[in-house]
Amino acid sequence: MGVKTVLALHDMVSLGRCSLTVVIPALSAMGIKVCPLPTAILSSDTGGFGPVFARDLSREMEGILQKLEELRPSFDAVYSGYLGSPKQAALVLRAMESFPGLRLVDPVMGDMGALYRNIGGEMVEAMRTLCQRADLITPNMTEAAFLLGRPMPKGALSKKEAKELLFGLLELGAGSAVVTSAALEGEEGQIATLLGEKGEKSQKGSCCALLSGRIDAHYPGTGDLFASVLLGALLGGGAMRQAAERAASFVRDAMEHTLRAGAPEREGVLLEERLPLLHSGGLNQRLVEL
Repeated sequence: MGVKTVLALHDMVSLGRCSLTVVIPALSAMGIKVCPLPTAILSSDTGGFGPVFARDLSREMEGILQKLEELRPSFDAVYSGYLGSPKQAALVLRAMESFPGLRLVDPVMGDMGALYRNIGGEMVEAMRTLCQRADLITPNMTEAAFLLGRPMPKGALSKKEAKELLFGLLELGAGSAVVTSAALEGEEGQIATLLGEKGEKSQKGSCCALLSGRIDAHYPGTGDLFASVLLGALLGGGAMRQAAERAASFVRDAMEHTLRAGAPEREGVLLEERLPLLHSGGLNQRLVEL
């Protein structure tokens, strides 16, 4: 069996652990080859370093994609993250059509109830179109609300509300949806990862939540890390629930380790020292059926 290969369409950040500086080491540690196709280059992430230098790479993306199409390499997955413009969303769609494989869209648009500064309604619509064509989407709670055109929940979700949220995302077109950074009623002090999968034609689908203790810190790049480990576990042959559990447990471990070390939140999690753990199954999460 050959090495699995992923075409990763994400931005590249110089200072801070997020995007390709997280995607490449995480997937590589899981034995997966990453072929990066950068969407933009930034001086740092936007989580506390002040004004950021950024350069959109749409022209470069188009040239690289054209060459890849001529070379016809085989990719086991096409994996997209932060995009700088709706034009780039069209290029991601082109990549998905050119290279069959698992289609994972991480619709990076915002967090903590608000869109990022350079994301507007046109970009939300472009991400929604991408999600319609994906096999798997991994929004956080903020991104899920914007994709569905709903207000951001003011508090914890009931089980019914969580199911409605997941089924709404699945109705966009993806086969599976995983929502990070959620909260469930009656589970105070817990962070929930919501997982929804489409069922057979006669069934609406299945939903569950993975619960773990909430950590009082906010580290940029944890969404990128979660989606990358999730993808790596799936390509390794894991079922969706097992893959989501592995991703959630690894992110939690990395956050706990970083908190203990007293590292600045804006620099992201101390990923380097935890990468060897990706060779194991990770810690168990508590599973709740929705």
